[in-house]
Amino acid sequence: MLTLRGVVAGYGGGDVLQGVDLDLAAGAIGCIVGPNGAGKSTVLRAVSGLLRPREGQIALDGEPITGRPPAEILALGIAQVPQSNGLFPNITVRENVLMGGYILRRDRALLRRRYAAVQELFAVVRERGADKAGNLSGGQRRMVEIARSLMLDPRLVLLDEPSLGLDPKALKQVFETVTLLRDAGKTVLLVEQNVRFGLRLATHGIVMESGRVLLTGAADAVLNNPEMAALYFGGSVEESRRGATTVPAPTPALSARLTGR
Repeated sequence: MLTLRGVVAGYGGGDVLQGVDLDLAAGAIGCIVGPNGAGKSTVLRAVSGLLRPREGQIALDGEPITGRPPAEILALGIAQVPQSNGLFPNITVRENVLMGGYILRRDRALLRRRYAAVQELFAVVRERGADKAGNLSGGQRRMVEIARSLMLDPRLVLLDEPSLGLDPKALKQVFETVTLLRDAGKTVLLVEQNVRFGLRLATHGIVMESGRVLLTGAADAVLNNPEMAALYFGGSVEESRRGATTVPAPTPALSARLTGR
């Protein structure tokens, strides 16, 4: 489904991504975790076309998409849900969701069918469609943002920090919604600071540090890998390897050390 090879990208002349390799199969839920500044959200921006990589290749189902404009990538079936505050608070829930199908606006029949399908999936769209988006709770707003991304029936949905600022009840809603996306045949790639939430939700875990992918594998195995403790309790994966007498070595299937470019 999604493949990144040697992707180097950044901002203002500085490279955040230092040669990222990543594979995500169709129907999977991939979760990227890592410390602040690891490059997690930058990966999503590179995939969606909001950031043009300086080096490397990105492909969707084998079709190169590196450097294409965001509108083209969106039309190919990749939709991104921003980190937070992605709704227009002074217009209705229905109007916000319909904005997700803006490029379909000339095909009103298709737009109506897509909106009806989204209503079936999301109770908040069905029940609060006439309400101003600014009147919704944080969890409800997140549901509407995800609903809006489905108006173009994407193959791949990119979620940037879907749990950000949400209470436990809203987290449960997000968990159920992402599972629903998978059951509907979507592939999902999400970035999460809430490591346990993200990896328990995902089928595939990707750990990043300093712009590189350090660990990959089944999400539950990545969550329970001893290197994760080093990464999230003041150390780094590299430091844990140097202290191998106290931290068990990871299995080859779960850990891949990337060499320099």
